[in-house]
Amino acid sequence: MGTEASQDPDVVVVGGGPNGLTAACVLARAGLGVRLLEAHPTRAGGAVGSEEATLPGFIHDVGAAFFPFGRLSPAFQELDLTAHGVAWNHATYESCHPAPDGSYACIARDASISAQHFGTPQDGQAWKSLALWHAQHEHAILGAILGPFPPLGAALSLFPGGLLKLAAMFTRSGRGLANSLFSSEAARRVLPGLALHVDAGPDDRMGAGLGYVLGLTATIGGYAVPTGGAGTIATALQSILEKHGGTVQLGTRVKRVVLDHGRAVGVELEDGTHVRARLGVLANVAAPTLYLGMVDPAQVPMGVLDAMEKFPLGFGTFKMDWALSGPVPWRTPEAAQSAVVHAGDSVDDLARFTAQVRAGQLPDHPYLVIGQQSLVDPTRAPAGEHTLWAYSRVPSNIAGGWEAHRESFADRVEARLEGLAPGFKARIKARRIMAPPDLERMDANLLGGDIGGGSNAWHRQLLFRPVFPYFRYKTPVEGLWLCSSYAHPGAGVHGMCGYNAAKLFLRDVV
Repeated sequence: MGTEASQDPDVVVVGGGPNGLTAACVLARAGLGVRLLEAHPTRAGGAVGSEEATLPGFIHDVGAAFFPFGRLSPAFQELDLTAHGVAWNHATYESCHPAPDGSYACIARDASISAQHFGTPQDGQAWKSLALWHAQHEHAILGAILGPFPPLGAALSLFPGGLLKLAAMFTRSGRGLANSLFSSEAARRVLPGLALHVDAGPDDRMGAGLGYVLGLTATIGGYAVPTGGAGTIATALQSILEKHGGTVQLGTRVKRVVLDHGRAVGVELEDGTHVRARLGVLANVAAPTLYLGMVDPAQVPMGVLDAMEKFPLGFGTFKMDWALSGPVPWRTPEAAQSAVVHAGDSVDDLARFTAQVRAGQLPDHPYLVIGQQSLVDPTRAPAGEHTLWAYSRVPSNIAGGWEAHRESFADRVEARLEGLAPGFKARIKARRIMAPPDLERMDANLLGGDIGGGSNAWHRQLLFRPVFPYFRYKTPVEGLWLCSSYAHPGAGVHGMCGYNAAKLFLRDVV
């Protein structure tokens, strides 16, 4: 059923981020004619891309920058990204969590190395035991977390002991789980800090699972950095798609989904052009954008429309890139050997930060996720020089608007880094600031600068993502499927939202 037989593809995929690309690859490999429509004028990939954003020769990742699921994702394993040019790099430590008092904890892929650098010897052994247990059950755990919901097969393979242990951890707050496992503040701040990659605060009910997943996947897949930049992932996926006869059409913004007797039969572009699809449309777009702007509301149940009007976004994101004359002069030596550094002084510090963001305030002591890609990938910067990448969580909108605050908050971020790495500011050659509105302009799926596909609170997961009962990718509109991170399993560059949607599409439609 390829495109050779007709100008009309079998399937149109709207949006060329990693989920859209993955869905398109799965469908093309199954023999369908696939056309992927991407609004960006020069590349696919969405928030997975790379560019010279500060100075010539300094390659910065525009969004996602390190990839715990790069090797672990079933989608990426099946598509075999490494065979299509993606080369993964690792630092000595995957993540370091230093504080101004000199305490720190590190995660490494070798559990024995982590045990030597995880707060105290006692906490190091507790982390090692947890990492070894996770390694024994990781295949089933990832199957349960990443596969379509409900994950009956994976859950059965964990039953009863593994499932009960996971449930006991995942139903706690991040602080509660950390306190039950560790005795030192250095160790206790690790998992709650990782959970703030999305919008899960340390004291949130059932918020521990997100920190667990990010922390423990780092012990297996690590926080891998691709040679040449994150854009190589999108390039590899596009190569796979085109190898199997699919096409990518750049600079093409979709205005609406075209319906015929209530069924999706194609899309209309902003210039009025119609692209028909014989079997259906897969949308890698934000759920509110799809239901409230791209589909005839008469075809959508009122309950879904109401839910989308009130759809809860996650935190906004404030991202910075720097060109540096040398490596960051961390006070903690282990941070200088880590792919990612997390700045959060204590669990109380993280809780205070969370409360400020939720109150619509700019944090006065911002939590930071800091990426040091050039430490392991020298292609990112001129010899002897380095790139740096970091983000904090912020309100999407603030009093006075972001234009009035972006430079002063950037200075605050740099002061935070200077406190952990005296001399950092002296090494800055150039910087780029991306406030929430800038991120949304770059990628329309990042509503309000939310990089998590909407809130990742426990009651916005599984059968509630994005809205019950449409949690298995098929929308209430016949022939229209949602395959973005607004669907299960949500945030993260794993391609599984697109992969799962495409697999179910092939089962139910083809």
